Amino acid sequence: MQPPGDGPDLTKQLADAAPDENDPALRNAVRRSVRRLVPFVALLYFVNYLDRTNIGFAGPNGMNDDLQLTGSMFGFASGIFFLGYLLLEVPSNMALHKFGARRWIARILVTWGIVAAAITFVPNAGTLYVLRFLLGVAEAGFFPGIVLYLTFWFPQRERARMTALFMIAVPLSTAIGTPISSLLIEHAHGWLGLDGWRIMFLIEGVPAVILGVVTWFFLTDRPENAKWLAPAERDALQRTLDAEERGRNRAYQVDILQSLTRPRVWALAFVYFGIVYGLYALGFFLPSIISGFSEQFGTDYSVVQRGLINAIPYVVGAIVMVPWALHGDRTRERVWHVAGPTIVGGVAIPITLYLGSPFAAMVAVTICAVGIMCALPTFWALPTNFLSGAAAASGIALINSVGNSAGFFAPYFTGWLKDGTGTQKTGLWLVGVVMVLGGLLAVLLRSAPPAKDSSAAQTLET
Repeated sequence: MQPPGDGPDLTKQLADAAPDENDPALRNAVRRSVRRLVPFVALLYFVNYLDRTNIGFAGPNGMNDDLQLTGSMFGFASGIFFLGYLLLEVPSNMALHKFGARRWIARILVTWGIVAAAITFVPNAGTLYVLRFLLGVAEAGFFPGIVLYLTFWFPQRERARMTALFMIAVPLSTAIGTPISSLLIEHAHGWLGLDGWRIMFLIEGVPAVILGVVTWFFLTDRPENAKWLAPAERDALQRTLDAEERGRNRAYQVDILQSLTRPRVWALAFVYFGIVYGLYALGFFLPSIISGFSEQFGTDYSVVQRGLINAIPYVVGAIVMVPWALHGDRTRERVWHVAGPTIVGGVAIPITLYLGSPFAAMVAVTICAVGIMCALPTFWALPTNFLSGAAAASGIALINSVGNSAGFFAPYFTGWLKDGTGTQKTGLWLVGVVMVLGGLLAVLLRSAPPAKDSSAAQTLET
């Protein structure tokens, strides 16, 4: 029985109609692909997410004072990254579809690593704005490109779990990256005659360049090109993926133009906007909230201690998100696996600054972080229910582009409201409202649109 609110779910129909999932060759192909590809792309995303959000830790630990940034200026510097990201997201993903993931992702990594490292030498706020904008331009297409790349390798029934394993890099980049950043700021201060926050940007930018070179030689574009799979494994996996794509094409008949104009795609983009609004509001301002505990509660934490406290919500999120996605794959229910955590997280975050102790406040923040982390990977099973091929490349990029505009609005409005009201409370209330609205919209949309060819959604060629 389908859960309430869940409409026609092509995920289940595709899984039922696809070639036998107990086929040993198919199972072996999926297992070997997981072992080879998923840890590597998760490592790439770890570095990617750290380079785009480490400004959140640099700000309250020297950068804001050195560059004379107000709360709204810091929010603008954090968020302008996403304006550059928005401009080139769809063209970049179309280029990946045309030229292949190996070449295009390698190019993205090298260019963003160079720009990320260049932030080391910013002399003023204006230069910081320019480099953050260029960082967004350089990174455009990376995340939706990886989401698209996973559809080239894993059948629909596996994708929420694979996306979760890939996106575990988000909480881990904060859980591991924040303490590393704090150690660099505190103990690398004075290296090369630079402040600690500058050394942090330099050291954390270089791995992207190195990994870009590795990507060129390591990634494989499609199963049919995978010499590291046995011929029977290549054939079984590619046959399954081709059958699913034919089924989606016949059932929904969405072309590139429709993927960019269809109301459902835009509605999904606003669902994603709500989730990402919470993600980046936490990512950029949680270090500042923790720093504010000293004034609010009379605490006295070192830079390293604040980094470890900042990591706690993301450690818990990393533990929970993969089992949650696995449950979604097993039950083939998507809507409430997205909407439920988003709504719970949205309700939790505004009360953070009303609680009477740092422990209680961090419990509320952790609930919000867990909600965000659980919603993110399962969300991407919704658009790939009905988008495939070039339409998937453009549609996924559009959804990610619009959704990630929250990366500009969340830090900017949070900082602007803090400057205007003198407190973080108003900004966090806005975070909660946006997240709850995103969750409710996911419920209204249901799992998939009605199929134009229902027989194709029920029976796929194998």
